[in-house]
Amino acid sequence: MKNRPVRIGISGSYGGLNLGDEAILESIVAQLLAAMPDAEVVVFSRNTKDTEERHRIAYAIPVREITRDVAAQEIAQLDLLILGGGGILFDAEIDIYLREVLLANELGVPVMVYAVSAGPLVKQSSRELVRAALTPAALITVRDRQGHRLLEEVGLQREIRVTADPALLMRAQALPKDALMREGLDMPRRRIGFSVREPGPAAPGISADHYHHLLASAADFMVQRLDADVVFIPLERDHLDLQHSHAVVAQMQCAQRATVLKGEYSPGQIMTIIGGFEFCVGMRLHFLIFSALQGVPFVALPYASKVTGLLQELGMDTPPMDNVNSGKLLASIDHCWDYRANIKSLIRERLPALQDRARENNRLLIALLERLRAADEAAERG
Repeated sequence: MKNRPVRIGISGSYGGLNLGDEAILESIVAQLLAAMPDAEVVVFSRNTKDTEERHRIAYAIPVREITRDVAAQEIAQLDLLILGGGGILFDAEIDIYLREVLLANELGVPVMVYAVSAGPLVKQSSRELVRAALTPAALITVRDRQGHRLLEEVGLQREIRVTADPALLMRAQALPKDALMREGLDMPRRRIGFSVREPGPAAPGISADHYHHLLASAADFMVQRLDADVVFIPLERDHLDLQHSHAVVAQMQCAQRATVLKGEYSPGQIMTIIGGFEFCVGMRLHFLIFSALQGVPFVALPYASKVTGLLQELGMDTPPMDNVNSGKLLASIDHCWDYRANIKSLIRERLPALQDRARENNRLLIALLERLRAADEAAERG
């Protein structure tokens, strides 16, 4: 480490499946390389080709295809392993995401847990695994207070820093020249953005039928109340966001005024598209983050604690999703539309502090790397 570039591995939910996760990785890598331009970054990915094309990294490792021994060989070459960021500590896949951490612990490779969320963690076995894997970590940051509380509940008796999501530091990127025309968004119209997500292991408590009905009613309301078009933004294109977006449109009475985004875009390009909306209604965390970054007022359906956490940080209402019906949601949308200027002001006021907390992740990372380098140099001097 003294006479060579630092070598850092990043393990999380990467590989192009979710644009929110790709925004997290893009931000982590950009901040790290801005502070340490010669750092060598490798990423454990489910799609190495996608990851290597998207990000400024040395190479990607096919994490779901390699054996434990091969993973250990890769980890042994690292100066630090980063776990995160994002919502990767939940019951259904906890053993998958912690494999590399456990190997790093065995090999004596330092670990930083970087801006993660936690939950649901209901199973006792999951809680024990989290406690065993993360207790030895050199540094732990979480992106929301709910994650901090849950990690304390599972028995982590150590310092846990509350920071914020790295994607809060993303910037909008230019669209391909004809993108808006291909999407049918080139003519001046009032547009409202919508986001859905599939029920899955990270959100086991949501009912697709329930939220399909909610969002279809909300979309019809926006069309009829505002004479607006609605645009659905799928952030997980290879999974079920597309299917669920079309399922919502199929329940709309004004389906002819709705469209589902068709092209493939980077997170920064999605931000640019969202910047053309007057209002947003959605479920996915990073859709809401992108809306906030673009100063677009929004109403959220908080299906998970990470969404609730963002709303609380921005000082916005946080209705429990299981108690929301169409009438309540439409009333909330109607109220928020009327007071959208206030919501814009609130976002503008609260966002800088959140972004500074997002930067804290990298400040802590660089300080940790400097301590590790100093320790190596001291050990060499004997």
